[in-house]
Amino acid sequence: MPRFAANLTMLFTEVPFLERFEHAAKAGFKAVEFLFPYAWPAEEIRQRLDAHHLTLVLHNLPAGDWDAGERGIACLPERVAEFREGVAKAIVYAQALGVKQLNCLVGKAPAGVADDVLRQTVVENLRFAAAELKQAGLRLLIEPVNTFDIPGFYLNRTAQALSILDEVGADNAFVQYDIYHAQRMEGELAATMQKHLPRIGHIQLADNPGRNEPGTGEINYPFLFAQLDRIGYDGWIGCEYKPATTTEAGLGWREQLAG
Repeated sequence: MPRFAANLTMLFTEVPFLERFEHAAKAGFKAVEFLFPYAWPAEEIRQRLDAHHLTLVLHNLPAGDWDAGERGIACLPERVAEFREGVAKAIVYAQALGVKQLNCLVGKAPAGVADDVLRQTVVENLRFAAAELKQAGLRLLIEPVNTFDIPGFYLNRTAQALSILDEVGADNAFVQYDIYHAQRMEGELAATMQKHLPRIGHIQLADNPGRNEPGTGEINYPFLFAQLDRIGYDGWIGCEYKPATTTEAGLGWREQLAG
């Protein structure tokens, strides 16, 4: 049976961030994930994890000025030094929080920069990040993101992510496969996950359209959950969706679709 982690960036947003850990535990989650921890001292987050017996399964490398619309900096040639500083910061947090893998959002492709330059920048940044994370005993993830929600996002398809990882050549670097983003860009969900399972380090979900909870849209989640069991996926599945009403009101999907 799938194991679900609550994405605290998307769920329980009616309460302040540090209170969401308690809400996740009371809702039956054993694990959580979120975009970024950097606005809070690591010790405060660790206290919430320990108090509510929660495992942190994922957070992201620093991704630039999120509030200003940036969605990562790994593809920006002029931000390499900042990217490397962010890797170091993320490792400090990861070690304090007990998380075993970090996701890199590569960012939006800047106008006027040749694609070969963008790719070289991404590959070199990922090589650096993977090497630093490996020394710390961590895995690096990269996530294709659909270009309907984030126009211009550089990494947007599974094949592109795998090609980049081939060039990076790091044995601790994997794909973060978000079912929602993949459905919007390419479909072929079950076959893709089966074919590339050894290279998928983490899975996330939401339904489409709307990015709401499973069961609200077109994706056949009972089939996909059974498929993941059949092919032997044993990792967590991050619930990175926007509740149609409230988080608690919509949690019935876990028993209805995955039970």
